Amino acid sequence: MIYWEIFLAFFVPGVVGYGGGPSSIPLIQTEVVDRYGWLTNAEFGEILAFGNALPGPIATKIAGHIGYQVGGVFGSAVALFATVAPSLIAMVLLLGLLLKHKDSPKVKRMTAFIRPTIAILLVVLAYEFIETSWFDTGWFQTILLAILGFVLLERLKIHPALVIVGYLIYGGIFLG
Repeated sequence: MIYWEIFLAFFVPGVVGYGGGPSSIPLIQTEVVDRYGWLTNAEFGEILAFGNALPGPIATKIAGHIGYQVGGVFGSAVALFATVAPSLIAMVLLLGLLLKHKDSPKVKRMTAFIRPTIAILLVVLAYEFIETSWFDTGWFQTILLAILGFVLLERLKIHPALVIVGYLIYGGIFLG
C-alpha cells in the first residue's frame, strides 16, 4: 500500500503542476507533509534546499529522496516514475495537438490564466519556509541570510548553486 501512496503523492502533482518542477513543489509539499505526514515542513525545506544545490530537475531529486526515505530503493523508483510519467504521457499524447494549436489565442489565454495561480503557490511556499526559518533559526539569522542572499544573487550575480552550498556550510557550522 505504501508504494501506491508514494506513486499518488508524486503523480498527482505531476499531473496538475503546470510549469514543471518549481510549480509542482508546493503540490508535492502538500502531499508529503499535509496529506501523508511523511515529513515536517522543516524537513521538506531541508530536502528542497539540498536538492537545489544539486544539478538536474528539482522535482525528480525531491521524489527520489523522499521515495527512498519512505519506501527504500523501490520507493525511490516508484516516486521517480510517478514524477516523470505525467509529462511523458502528455508529451506522447498531446504533442501533435499542441504544435497544431500553439498560436491559438485561446491556448495563449489559458496559459496566461494559469500563471498567477502558480505564482500564488510559490509565494505561499516561500512564506511557509520563511516562517519556519523565523522560528527555527531566529529572526536575526533569517533577516541576515535573506539580505545576504539578495546581495549575492542579485547584486554580485553569484550562481545560486554556490550560494546554496555556502548556506549549507554556514548552517552546518553555526546552526548545527
